[in-house]
Amino acid sequence: MNLIVIPARMAASRFPGKPMTKILGRPMIEHIVRRSHFAKLPDVITVATCDREIHDFVTGLGFLATMTGSQHERATERVAEALAKIEKEKGSRAELVIMVQGDEPMVDPGMIDMLIEGLKRSPDVDVLNLMIEIRDDSEFLDPNAVKVVVDPKGDALYFSREPIPSSKKGYKGPRYKQLGMIGFRRDYLLRYVALQPTPLEIAESVDMMRVLENGDKIRMLACEARCLAVDAPHDVAAVEAAMQDDEWRTLYETESQA
Repeated sequence: MNLIVIPARMAASRFPGKPMTKILGRPMIEHIVRRSHFAKLPDVITVATCDREIHDFVTGLGFLATMTGSQHERATERVAEALAKIEKEKGSRAELVIMVQGDEPMVDPGMIDMLIEGLKRSPDVDVLNLMIEIRDDSEFLDPNAVKVVVDPKGDALYFSREPIPSSKKGYKGPRYKQLGMIGFRRDYLLRYVALQPTPLEIAESVDMMRVLENGDKIRMLACEARCLAVDAPHDVAAVEAAMQDDEWRTLYETESQA
């Protein structure tokens, strides 16, 4: 089973109530769920939430939602709880678990399929994360954008909300940011949540640092699709502008009106 989990909660510290924020007339979580369902390779897609408001809204649309505890500090931990509940409910064991963050209203369904295909092609990779090249300095300096540096094989060396790599010594190479879509092999996800939070994970506020600090690898996969996340209220206008002529939005707007 290829399982897609979309973690979402109302009490986000930087933007309370974010999943239900309206984008072009629809709550953000609805855009994410509808777009995820256009992916070809998932078997099950669920929203993992500790909020009854989100749960009832998603199920009211006819999609699957899973109630989780409110104690989770990291989205990855919420995903792991949802995994256990879905496996029990379906009576089937997941092979791959794809986390699609609940602040990615422009998720491209092809990105989800890219993660599943990438993990299937590389049996030695336990964690696969998408990244995209940073095009301007404002994005590079934005602390809401998680920057990543990689080695020649494409494995992550470090993640930070600070601008890395430093440009003070004249570095002119590509700069990348992490996207909110991460693929795990099931057993590695369970290993992750069994590990204690790590100092750099806490300092950077980046889940993936726990993987690196425990000596494990994260393969980064570059993609071209431009996804604008909603990290703060001022991001909504930019996302709305970008989604005006979006092909996926056109499809589900048409479907919902039929």
